[in-house]
Amino acid sequence: MKAYFLQSTETEMKLELRDAPKPEPKPGQFLVRVRAASLNRGELIVGHGLTAAGAPKRAGVDGAGEVEGTGKRVMGRLPGSFAEYALMDEPDAIPVPDNLSWEDAAATPITFLVVYDMLVQQGGLKAGEWLLVTGVSSGVGVAALQAAKALGAKVIGTSGSSSKLNKLKSLGLDLGIETRKPDFSKQVLDATGGQGVNLVVNNVGGSVFAETIKCLAYQGRHATVGYLDSVLEAKLDIEALHSKRLKLFGVSNKLRTAPQRAETVKGFTKDFLPLFASGKLKPLVDKVYDFKDLPAAKARMEADSHAGKIVVKIS
Repeated sequence: MKAYFLQSTETEMKLELRDAPKPEPKPGQFLVRVRAASLNRGELIVGHGLTAAGAPKRAGVDGAGEVEGTGKRVMGRLPGSFAEYALMDEPDAIPVPDNLSWEDAAATPITFLVVYDMLVQQGGLKAGEWLLVTGVSSGVGVAALQAAKALGAKVIGTSGSSSKLNKLKSLGLDLGIETRKPDFSKQVLDATGGQGVNLVVNNVGGSVFAETIKCLAYQGRHATVGYLDSVLEAKLDIEALHSKRLKLFGVSNKLRTAPQRAETVKGFTKDFLPLFASGKLKPLVDKVYDFKDLPAAKARMEADSHAGKIVVKIS
């Protein structure tokens, strides 16, 4: 079979298409005929920590396809998904609703599982509350916007692109702030009547961390989920943390155990999957590439030209 391999160096992530043996499932695993897979910045972009330097490894984090031997349609965490076949642990398998295409299904799992974790499991976002998403046009950012609107929340998003913000208005973005700088707290406070937002999703990183703390309301929650700016340190206003009774938490799948991931999958399947099946939630697919064009898809992500998820179809 054909499979992409990824090698991390200090300066780049190298992709190479190779012939590889079809993987053999162990007990508790499915062999999946992959139909589509989506790109995740954490794996493919230098400095995001998900791909360690060393020998080349099978590329891909999540995707969708058919369970070999049964034809069952599944999506979920799928290591090595940029290939014709990959292995999925049974607890990670999520049934694909009939109304989702393979491309839609591939754009859903990791991104919306992360969003479920930070909005529901840890963030406790409620209807009527305010959410601020920095870097709102990213894959996780768009998914956070969509899920928050489905939950009945109001959403403010930042982006350096006015065209991307205009595109997201059709998904319910209540206020778009065009900026890549830490200069948006006044607009956020004005929009929320001086109260601040109840939850922050920080995709951008340390360069805006102090500004996002200024944006939080009393008993606000702050999720750190990415660092597009590659800035991994920031000052913390401890007085604000103390007086406003703030909650700060991180969102990452990297160090989670299989049982911990399974809990999020169960919650997602119970609370979010019906929203996809009903059409209330649908991932925003930015662009679909053929399997052979994965390097071009990676280049689009590196150039930050996308809004939503980039997907590769595997025929």
